[in-house]
Amino acid sequence: MPRLSEIAFGCVVFCLSSVAWAKAEPVLLDRIVAIVNDQVVVDSDLQRRIAQVQSNLQRASQAIPPAAELRRQVLDRMVTDLALLQRASRLGIVVDNVTLDRAIARLAENNGLSVTGLRNQIESEGIAFSQFREDIREEIVIARLREREVEDRLQVSESEIDAYLAAQGKSLSASEEFSLSQILIPVAEGATAQARSEAQRLAEGLVAQLKAGASFVDLARDHSKGPAAAEGGSLGWRAADRLPTLFVQAVATVSPGAVVGPLQSPNGFHVLRLDDRRALAQGPLVNAHRARHILIRVDGQASEDRALRRAQDLRQRIAMGEPFETLAREFSQDPGSAAQGGMLAWAYPGDFVPEFERALDNLSVGQVSSPVRSVFGFHIIELLERRREPLSKDRLRVAARLAIRERKITEAVSDWMREVRANSYVEIRAD
Repeated sequence: MPRLSEIAFGCVVFCLSSVAWAKAEPVLLDRIVAIVNDQVVVDSDLQRRIAQVQSNLQRASQAIPPAAELRRQVLDRMVTDLALLQRASRLGIVVDNVTLDRAIARLAENNGLSVTGLRNQIESEGIAFSQFREDIREEIVIARLREREVEDRLQVSESEIDAYLAAQGKSLSASEEFSLSQILIPVAEGATAQARSEAQRLAEGLVAQLKAGASFVDLARDHSKGPAAAEGGSLGWRAADRLPTLFVQAVATVSPGAVVGPLQSPNGFHVLRLDDRRALAQGPLVNAHRARHILIRVDGQASEDRALRRAQDLRQRIAMGEPFETLAREFSQDPGSAAQGGMLAWAYPGDFVPEFERALDNLSVGQVSSPVRSVFGFHIIELLERRREPLSKDRLRVAARLAIRERKITEAVSDWMREVRANSYVEIRAD
């Protein structure tokens, strides 16, 4: 945006003929439509933005507001953006050309185009590509300012999460799952009292051995006649509604690792071990990812440009066949994963920073990403596995925290933008 010192202050700027200026007719070049602190918004920029908005609405098959209303909305946004850009400038927030080039390349890729193809498309719509670049630069600057002043300061309390889950009707206990192991000492239908008593004494003896430290797996293989006895009696994960009520009631109040029983049923006597328990959300499944990465940090020792070149070189070496894990061990600057060849644990929504998570979502299994910039530096990511899983209790709370955070961000950003604008000198010029 031009500053007042760079353009004639007033509503109209004239071009006078170099020949007989006194008799020349004035020619309108541009005019000021708004003033924001020491900078101005000129009509040519406003008309360009209006044309862009109209084009976007048409492309999305959305209704275009009446001309006067559209002009008011676009000008209002331009004024607010200029106030935000001025604040970012005072705070020293800048976006260099390397970052801008990477953002444009990602934008082109997301639209299935090369950068050249994107340029051709932009210019076919009558927009100078140089101006388009500056628009993208300003969007990134405002995004970084928003992260710094709003998003990084938001907190979500545990009580807010509890209230959100209650309002959403997320009943954790109703969707609990158990991992159980079983030893079954059967009693045949119509067995004598003595046979039943002997089976009970055997089951009680097994419980005593287990509490003394005996191996559940070994005893299950030697004595159990139940399913999966050969595998040590493990029943695996089962939802509460897929287990006998007798089992659920018996393990409802015990901790993982506890042995309970013997429990009597029509089939005989059961000795159970609660291996683990988890509470699941009632709702859609979520994507879980297992990946590995190489991190090249951007810090005092490595500039943005240098770190990007190093990451690109490593990506090329992987494409040429060098083992990912070998390069990760040698070059990755993530101390938590480098020694494991870049391997990361299974991850769920909210576990990674947004840029990393978006990259994972866009990868196919076995695919290696181009360098991905995050607050930590540049990542090269390989997606190894993806699966759909129900949310555990902890994951449900993470999802709730993210939902609350998104809602609070929307509200906080609106308030913040109004505050920045209110603290700026703004003058809207009449048509």
